[in-house]
Amino acid sequence: MKKNLGDMMCLDIYLSSLSKAELEKVKKDIKPPKRLAPPLMCWEFYYPKYQQNLKEAERETELKTLHKYSGKFNWKTDLKKVLKTYPYKALILTNETKRILWVNDGFSEMTGYPKSYAINRSPIFLQGENTSEAVKLRINEKIEQNKPFKEVVVNYRKNGEMYNCEIQIFPLTGNNNSIHFLALEREVA
Repeated sequence: MKKNLGDMMCLDIYLSSLSKAELEKVKKDIKPPKRLAPPLMCWEFYYPKYQQNLKEAERETELKTLHKYSGKFNWKTDLKKVLKTYPYKALILTNETKRILWVNDGFSEMTGYPKSYAINRSPIFLQGENTSEAVKLRINEKIEQNKPFKEVVVNYRKNGEMYNCEIQIFPLTGNNNSIHFLALEREVA
């Protein structure tokens, strides 16, 4: 007599580990359980891996989006290497006039601003009263040099809260000498 897989604890974890072919073989053995399932007792083991998988999927989606832009503008930069090498929460892609073309979800999480609000604006909208004029001048000078750089600037969230933002900026040059900039940002102490 075959066992009903529906009675198995953590069935979802087991099924997610199967290939499509293996899943097809066991589908017929899954029926509603004969007893009430106890509460999930292994979540604390599964949750960190689940969070890691979500983060990896998010990073892959970001990379795919940037590759679409790269195909359009023929950038020479290895975006995958840049994203794997430098830590970030937010990604901001700007054009040569310093207007935002795209931001990732991490931008909204970090700043509180919706993605749609940021598009076509200059990142200057994140700065405020305590943003150092000297830092802003250094950032502009480094952008003019079209070389990668790192800087820490005081920015402001939508709710007015001030935070220190580490910015790594990479110029993205295309075959037709068009310039875009990719900023990898994270909050620092």
